[in-house]
Amino acid sequence: MEPVERLRRLAVDGEHSRSLAPRSLDGRSLALSRIAALIAVGGPEASFGSEVDAAISEGATAEEIVDVLAGVIPVAGMPRAVAAAPKLALALGYDDLLEAD
Repeated sequence: MEPVERLRRLAVDGEHSRSLAPRSLDGRSLALSRIAALIAVGGPEASFGSEVDAAISEGATAEEIVDVLAGVIPVAGMPRAVAAAPKLALALGYDDLLEAD
C-alpha cells in the first residue's frame, strides 16, 4: 500500500491500525522514534524502560538514546526534556545519577 493510501486511511478512519504498522523502519529506528514520542508526550517511566530496552536490543547505544533527547528539545521543549531525563537515566541503568550528593 502506498504511503498516501496509508495516510488517507488514518485520516479517514483510524481503525485500520494493521495497515498503518511501520514497514520500512528497522527495529532500531522504530525504537528510537518511539523514545522521541515518549519524550514529546511525557510518557510514563515504565514505557521508557521498555522502549530503551528495545532500542538497545536493536543495537542503539546509550549515546544515541541521549542524542534523541537532545534532538527533540526544539520540538518538544525543554520542560519535556528535563522531565524525561531522569526516566531515561533510570532506563539506561544510571540510577546513581539521580542520587543526591
